[in-house]
Amino acid sequence: MNIFKDMEANGKESTQPKKPCRACYDFKSWTKMQQNELGNKSTPSSNENQNPHPSAGCPLDKDELGRNTWGFLHTMAAYFPDTPTAREQKQMTYFMKLFSKYYPCDHCAEDFRRSIRESPPETTTRWGFSQWLCRMHNQVNKKLGKEEFDCNLVDQRWKDGWDDGSCG
Repeated sequence: MNIFKDMEANGKESTQPKKPCRACYDFKSWTKMQQNELGNKSTPSSNENQNPHPSAGCPLDKDELGRNTWGFLHTMAAYFPDTPTAREQKQMTYFMKLFSKYYPCDHCAEDFRRSIRESPPETTTRWGFSQWLCRMHNQVNKKLGKEEFDCNLVDQRWKDGWDDGSCG
């Protein structure tokens, strides 16, 4: 990807720098890509493995966006009606399709659209929707080499708090 080539409204290539979508890359990859595109072949600093955003207010990178998005989706599923109306079921299915269309990480969005086609959202009950979403999340975790979550624990994790009372 060349961050300096972009099409102007008239269809001609622009030489104005185009910043890459940080939501499409983790911070380390984004930094390396910028260094390569700018011809700066210097070695990344030793702070690379520390907090990539030392100042508040930085845009989310792919990993931060993913964590925050999954938190939002799981919490939304936890508060979905136990027995939703036909309209609520349809609206949630539509939301998930729209979400997958407009998610800012293109390859993540396409992967989620493919998953939704293969396994449409289960919206007949709150529990069913929470379980469906957990399975979708576990598919992503598996692709990323991360540990899968025990879907039997979704209510404790996202709605009621842990049985041991640790959530106060």
